[in-house]
Amino acid sequence: MDETKAASLHQTKKPPMYKVIMLNDDFTPMDFVVYILEAIFQKNNDDAMQIMLDIHHNGSANCGLYTYEIAEMKQTQVIQFARQNQYPLQCILEKE
Repeated sequence: MDETKAASLHQTKKPPMYKVIMLNDDFTPMDFVVYILEAIFQKNNDDAMQIMLDIHHNGSANCGLYTYEIAEMKQTQVIQFARQNQYPLQCILEKE
């Protein structure tokens, strides 16, 4: 087997990446969304405000790009924290 074939057999594939997309609703306060973006997605305040406004004006926004396991964990954290605070906030995963 030549070197190029051997090298290609040993290359690892990058895992697929997923967007965590937060959806707008008429009940969850904007400051709560900003807090979630800062606490769960580690966004600074300016970025969190911009993403929150995108969600508010466009109906949804991408909060981050992660491997499936991390994206799913963040989605679960958002939904659980929202429910604990009695908000219907939702987020979905979308394969990049």
